Amino acid sequence: MNKIQRLGLMGVVAGVLCCSGAWAAAAPAPDAAGGPFEQLVDDFVFGTLALSPTTATSFGYHVHHGASLDDMLDDFSPAGLAAARDLLHEMDARIGKLDAASLDAEQRADIDIMRNAIGASRLDLDEIQSYRHNPTTYVELLGNGLYSPYVLQYAPIGERYRHIINRLNKVPELIRQAQANLEDSPEIWNRVAREENAGNVSLIDTTLRAECPSDVRMRYDQAAAAAIASLNGFNRWLEDHLAERPSDWRLGKALYAKKFRYTLATGKTPETLLAEAEADLVKVRAEIARLAAPKSVEQALADVARQHAMASTFIPSAKQALATATAFVKSKDLLSLPPNANLQVIETPVFMRGIYGVGGFNPAPALEPTLGAFFWVTPIPSSWPQAQIDSKLREYNDSGVQHLTVHEAMPGHYVQGEYANEIQPRSRRLLRNIYANGPYVEGWAVYAQQLMAEQGYLSDSPGYALTLQKQLLRVLANTILDVRLQTLGMTDQQALDLMIKSTYQESEEANAKLQRAKLSSCQLPTYYAGYKGWMAVREHYQAKHGAAFSLKAFHESALKQGAVPLPVLDALLK
Repeated sequence: MNKIQRLGLMGVVAGVLCCSGAWAAAAPAPDAAGGPFEQLVDDFVFGTLALSPTTATSFGYHVHHGASLDDMLDDFSPAGLAAARDLLHEMDARIGKLDAASLDAEQRADIDIMRNAIGASRLDLDEIQSYRHNPTTYVELLGNGLYSPYVLQYAPIGERYRHIINRLNKVPELIRQAQANLEDSPEIWNRVAREENAGNVSLIDTTLRAECPSDVRMRYDQAAAAAIASLNGFNRWLEDHLAERPSDWRLGKALYAKKFRYTLATGKTPETLLAEAEADLVKVRAEIARLAAPKSVEQALADVARQHAMASTFIPSAKQALATATAFVKSKDLLSLPPNANLQVIETPVFMRGIYGVGGFNPAPALEPTLGAFFWVTPIPSSWPQAQIDSKLREYNDSGVQHLTVHEAMPGHYVQGEYANEIQPRSRRLLRNIYANGPYVEGWAVYAQQLMAEQGYLSDSPGYALTLQKQLLRVLANTILDVRLQTLGMTDQQALDLMIKSTYQESEEANAKLQRAKLSSCQLPTYYAGYKGWMAVREHYQAKHGAAFSLKAFHESALKQGAVPLPVLDALLK
């Protein structure tokens, strides 16, 4: 799954910029050909980035009004939350004053994105209030804030370590804000926060320390000691105090429907998408049974599952799959591949493994697209019981790793992300990256799996085609799980039965997905909604072009738009 970096517009404070050093005369200049509309988009994207320094670093935005964002952490104080609300109010008012009739189709698409972003941010700030209930908000923000300057080579290592040290010095204040804000938390959010926070401690104490340049080592050690003490204290506080105030992880129908509307932006309700998914589940189960015959589905999948890597070769197998998929995409000329040789296959950072239990993708920064793009693969711990290791390897067998690689990298998320990083003007590129539409992003990756099968990828291996149907069953289960768990009282056992019995998932995979479903909301349905949306957009495009239809032209035209809502994409394509 893609690591979609969204701003919640809450961990921010404009006031912190005032004491950060000299100010430039102005914010980043709008694009040369820009006018009032482009200035509005510039103010929106750079304003939100300036109020979330950790996100700004990951997008390649380093200095705002002369202040180094790379030296800061997001601010969750009352002043920071007020600054976020003020920005949302200002931008909403400015959008409301626009003359819609004077805007072209691309500008109207940008307005749709900004309105959805503002609505989602207000919903989280004022109603869902993740910052009051979800400790992983702080843990993952901190991990990303330290990891991004380490892994993204936007400056010499000495300069990046000075940024890391300055952020380490701000860790105790962030933890104080977290403890002041957190009122209660579901047990699973608390537990995962502690696990991921232990990953932060390891990141600071081992990974970052090992690479620290000698000339800043003393400063690093001092900052690290205080940060580690604060993080260890936070874990004790989570376990001893916040754990005494458990709450429910479910959003409930009303909040879920609101979030669903802003996040998916497909025009469908949760109930409509759920009904479609449950109907398609019957059809895909029939198709996988047809492919498996004369064997049972379970027997056929067991044959496929026996062909797998070892735990020690799991990540190398993904690298090999990437090479194979890349060669196939080139041979079929499915689309022009990105010119940057910036994709790296690396282990998923420990502080992100709570939700990225298998793998993920982190795109290159939109403002520095030649820097690293990362296909994360989560290693299989040697400390696991052998039965758990075997279950993971059966699920992510040779065909499963191929699908993972197609989805996350080639021609999935990596290719889509590289096209998105070429969008002009710059403000539009940032807008459609920061607030990327989930169904567009995840739907493209699922569509890529279908596309590769259509084009004959690994056609000599029945495992790939059979596993595709299993993957589609998983996509359907994702939607059913999310809607039913969050709004209809689905139990853990019902969820596991759906995954293991109805969609043939291994127990290890099913348990990891159940955890993920409790950690997030409205993300799991993006795969199915997006897949359906991409197939519909392609069908409409093909009908428009008739005999002149080109699959390559469709892919490139659609990807050059960036991650807009799929109904908007359909209208934009000529």
